[in-house]
Amino acid sequence: MNVELDRDRFVETMRYQAQIGATEDGGLHRLTLSDADREIRDWFAEQMEAEGLGITIDEFGNMFGYREGTDPDAGTVLVGSHLDSQPYGGIYDGQLGTVAALELVRTLNEADIETKHPIEIVNWTNEEGSRFQPAMQGSGVWAGEHELAEEYARTDADGNVFEDELERIGYKGDTPAEPQREYEAGLELHIEQGPYLEENGKDVGVVTGVVGFTWGEITFRGEADHSGPTPMHHRRDALVAAADVITQIRRLPDALGERTVGTTGHIDAGPNSINIIPETVSFTWDLRDPETAVIDEARERVLAEAERAATREGIEWEYTDRHRTDPVQFSEQCIDAVRDAADSLGYDSMEMVSGAGHDAVHVAKEMDTSMVFAVSEGGKSHNESEFTSWDDCYAAANTLTNAAVSLATADR
Repeated sequence: MNVELDRDRFVETMRYQAQIGATEDGGLHRLTLSDADREIRDWFAEQMEAEGLGITIDEFGNMFGYREGTDPDAGTVLVGSHLDSQPYGGIYDGQLGTVAALELVRTLNEADIETKHPIEIVNWTNEEGSRFQPAMQGSGVWAGEHELAEEYARTDADGNVFEDELERIGYKGDTPAEPQREYEAGLELHIEQGPYLEENGKDVGVVTGVVGFTWGEITFRGEADHSGPTPMHHRRDALVAAADVITQIRRLPDALGERTVGTTGHIDAGPNSINIIPETVSFTWDLRDPETAVIDEARERVLAEAERAATREGIEWEYTDRHRTDPVQFSEQCIDAVRDAADSLGYDSMEMVSGAGHDAVHVAKEMDTSMVFAVSEGGKSHNESEFTSWDDCYAAANTLTNAAVSLATADR
């Protein structure tokens, strides 16, 4: 038996949530713990209460809505995503996954469908990591990957403290930020944020895992001097060395694998004057791949190139490893549930590995997990031009719904 969402209500709900923190260009500016975040949380709590869900707000602001199952001993199926956005981001992102989880409950209630396993929907705190770092913060605390006190003390660019802002918007709950029950499985719906579904003409993505990544920073220290009188062979130019390594980061994926990606997203140069040879340059690396060995090799190649570049320019260098995660492989049980749901609904799907991190990475440490991807037109995300058609949103939401129902009604 297939379950289908009310399309009109689903689209209306998506449009409504997009009004809270809306930008003039059709995007969304709803940073975590902002006034807009408080407003969308209030709305989400009202919707969960209207559906008779047992609402829990934990001490990190994660919001849960619990729907009972017929078997009190059966593990819970956790479904949801996040409602915060990037600065001037899109209206779909994780918001689609949270609205779809709400519509799942609405549909089950409307049709009087009982499930053996309880279903719990969730809005995770600060998935984006744009105002407070790190990303996926709420699910990370909940899963024991981050220390609560350390994350409470995080500050934003204006010096606001996370815990203070959580209290200010009224969402510092009393329940410990940790699993409060036994879980059977977890599912998350998200837009793909890449071009593969569209390029392959597919309706839905069946996510089998998430890439791992390494982040770090390299600093070169040369010597500032006048750009005019200083001969080229006397120069100790930190920016030249940095440019060599940054170019290597860009070209490295071609040598390692088709799913390897490399990015330098941040750079500081000093004195940063048109007529002074750069003395100090710092820049970041972001290297990702589905294979642990490839990630490690990519990092080693970047550091080896930094050593060579420093030697060529006669300068000093140092590096800092900022963060590293191993690739995550999702469970066959949940992958099968997503694939079977897409097939039963007549959607053309493909298996894929996520190139971005999601709350499902932390959830997978606590239970069997998988994800559903919706088509991202042009592969755009994290900006106001992000777009997924309502048909594609609906296909992915229906796939999530039927995968969740199959897991929640199974005899396990």
